[in-house]
Amino acid sequence: MAASVGRICGVKLLKRNATHISHQVGAFSTAREWAGNNRKLLAALGGFTGSVGALIFALDQSVKASDLELHPPSYPWDHKGFTAALDHASIRRGYEVYKQVCAACHSMRFMCYRNLVGVTHTEAEAKAEAEEIQVTDGPDATGEMFQRPGKLSDHFPNPYANEEAARAANNGAFPPDLTYIVLGRHGGEDYIFSLLTGYVDAPAGVILREGQYYNPYFPGGAISMAQALYNEVIEYGDGTPATASQLAKDVATFLKWAGEPEHDDRKRYMIKSFFLFSFLCVVSYYYKRHKWSVIKSRKIEFKPRK
Repeated sequence: MAASVGRICGVKLLKRNATHISHQVGAFSTAREWAGNNRKLLAALGGFTGSVGALIFALDQSVKASDLELHPPSYPWDHKGFTAALDHASIRRGYEVYKQVCAACHSMRFMCYRNLVGVTHTEAEAKAEAEEIQVTDGPDATGEMFQRPGKLSDHFPNPYANEEAARAANNGAFPPDLTYIVLGRHGGEDYIFSLLTGYVDAPAGVILREGQYYNPYFPGGAISMAQALYNEVIEYGDGTPATASQLAKDVATFLKWAGEPEHDDRKRYMIKSFFLFSFLCVVSYYYKRHKWSVIKSRKIEFKPRK
């Protein structure tokens, strides 16, 4: 009887253990299956990421300069520092270069004469600059359009009436607007400076059409704009020697300011914010230490029951 009970209990215990083991085996197989699926998912994700990375690299290399095209070097501009501002004297000289050289072909239709006030010119000087141009206004009381001297609210004049006239005057090439040219070109002011000072003779095998010139910094090398900056091509009002590199540096700085007129204000606010948040961080840390000092210094004592 006892042996039978023992055998029966033993069978029950064996059955219970077998069921438990089967559950463990099932769980283990499920875990292995999940791990296998997870590895497949990670492998697929890795392959997709690698493919996207390879595509991005290929696209990036496709727009890089070829053997006959050069990337502009990085020049040590005065305004590249963390707290450095634009050279306003250079901006004023750059405006002179644009006005006397570049404005013959290129427009800056998003710039007004009032933008010069407090940056490169006083209000009286900016008004005098604006009055040098004639602006079509009207109609008057008789319904006719008339010419008037420019005002501070007027934009810089466009050298051509429309795009077709600009192309007709430049052998089919359309001179781009220069207001945001620094932001719209890879390399920014480095590209502008390198382009203006990078004219060379075309290498062997490069054929240029009539009216084209070779510049290795321009995409394709063939550019329709002739070299415009030479030594002493203009005379600066402040007496600075007007070398070709000085002219290019000043006009590049001017175009940098035209594209980012908030450059100096942004850096000024950044410096103010840095000091303000540093002070607030110190105050917050002290306040946190003050509030938590009681809790962190508290001791808990457990007394046994008597």
